[in-house]
Amino acid sequence: MRRTIVHEGAEQLTYEIREIVAVAQELKTFGVDITWENIGDPIQKGEKVPQWIKDIIIRLVSDDKTYGYTATQGVREAQEFLAENVNKRGGYQITPDDIIFFNGLGDAVAKIFGFLKREARVIGPSPAYSTHSSAEAAHSGYDHLTYELDPLAGWMPHLGDLENKVKYNDSIAGILLINPDNPTGAVYPHALLEKMVDIARRYKLFMICDEIYIHIVYNGAKTVHLSEVIADVPGIALRGISKEFPWPGSRCGWIEVFNQDKLDFKRYIKSLINAKMLEVCSTSLPQYAIPLVIGDPRYLEHLETRKSIFERRANEAFEIFASVEGIRVTKPQGAFYMTILFEDGVLNDAQTLPISNTLARNFIEHKVLDVETDKRFVYYLLGATGICVVPLTGFCCSKKGFRITLLEMNDSKRRWTWNTIGDSIHQYLSSAS
Repeated sequence: MRRTIVHEGAEQLTYEIREIVAVAQELKTFGVDITWENIGDPIQKGEKVPQWIKDIIIRLVSDDKTYGYTATQGVREAQEFLAENVNKRGGYQITPDDIIFFNGLGDAVAKIFGFLKREARVIGPSPAYSTHSSAEAAHSGYDHLTYELDPLAGWMPHLGDLENKVKYNDSIAGILLINPDNPTGAVYPHALLEKMVDIARRYKLFMICDEIYIHIVYNGAKTVHLSEVIADVPGIALRGISKEFPWPGSRCGWIEVFNQDKLDFKRYIKSLINAKMLEVCSTSLPQYAIPLVIGDPRYLEHLETRKSIFERRANEAFEIFASVEGIRVTKPQGAFYMTILFEDGVLNDAQTLPISNTLARNFIEHKVLDVETDKRFVYYLLGATGICVVPLTGFCCSKKGFRITLLEMNDSKRRWTWNTIGDSIHQYLSSAS
């Protein structure tokens, strides 16, 4: 073509969580039965939406208004309901106009980073959630900037590393955090969040906090919303219903905006609204459902029941993997993920797992050429057992490991999956020195 048409950041748009599906699908054609542990979809893993929530949605489907457009920023009664909920927490007080709906948080993330000035960077955690890291890197055309999460400190942010990078890189305009964290399952306490906000205040940055799992916290952990600590710092909290109802197929998320009266920040938020205006609006039906479902007295019990379920599974997973040599695990306290970290130096390019299926073995042996050592293990695990997990290096991270989910509803299959992974780690690490 006479002109280059590819955006400078196009190669940064990677999503290992979905990309490994292509490898697994190829193995299926060779007769390998796949156990999907790569993506956080409760419905795929057998969770049923409570009937009372379905009944609310069924009634809404019969209401003609749910088939029409909404206002660009969202259904007004949903905005008012969510703003009231924010203000009940104390902390920063918002108006309904500080709530903006998107077609899932993926849509919100794409716009949040896509409409930043290209030279304005947002630093995020490592390990990183791929949607954030890829979108930020793509908008800038450079590798995503990260601060370290410390596995020796329960995957808490290394504040010294964060402040040092902010201090000496004046292109950084914002700080991203995910609380509770994906992929580690860490939950950030109130005091730590205040310290992160303080860094943003002192260096005149804005904050982005992904709170999609904020109501899935367990094992004695306590945290707060960004609104409760943000004070006078500009910020955005990302929320949604995909993990809570759970209704991932609704593609319904929203942002809560704090201190948008700040001049430059106000112009930036206005650009997000204008971008949404070009799409007219976000999907109507789930927005109408939000006040009815979250406002129902049964909703709190629904959240508590799910917390207890994920707590039991987190403890079960920790008990299984804590006894496996060569890895390090931290008990999750939130969300529904767990990161298994390989000890330094235990992986090499000669290790294998036996794959009895000849076609699958040949395919995997070709795929593992020139890949990170943790991805090599993940591919061999997939070929040998059919279990599909995500390598930690796929989360914008130099540490070697992988992520599992806590979502499988079938108790025997869940335990088989985790025990099989544990046995495979032992066999893999013993296969070559």
